[in-house]
Amino acid sequence: MTAARTPAAPAPGAGPVVVDGTGMLCVTLLLHLRKRIAGHPAGTTVHIVSTDPAAPLDLPAWCHLTGHEYLGPVSDPGGRDVYALRLAADPMPTRPDAPWHPASG
Repeated sequence: MTAARTPAAPAPGAGPVVVDGTGMLCVTLLLHLRKRIAGHPAGTTVHIVSTDPAAPLDLPAWCHLTGHEYLGPVSDPGGRDVYALRLAADPMPTRPDAPWHPASG
């Protein structure tokens, strides 16, 4: 078993962080997204690929909860459903097992 690594900050001018949630329901996607964005700096753009029809509702709601900026759908050359967000400087912490609930203080 390998140790989990914190993702390195993207190099200046690097493209967005891509989170592939293909085949995941939004509940699982948010769990995966929460882990993937940990350690990335404020202002990082994240593109989320999702096949869940609830994503256009759930992703903006999660961003509203956490303070991240929902940027909306983005064009994808492959025709996939892709949504963008920008990471906040001081997002609301959420529960590791339930990222749609604020963490208890």
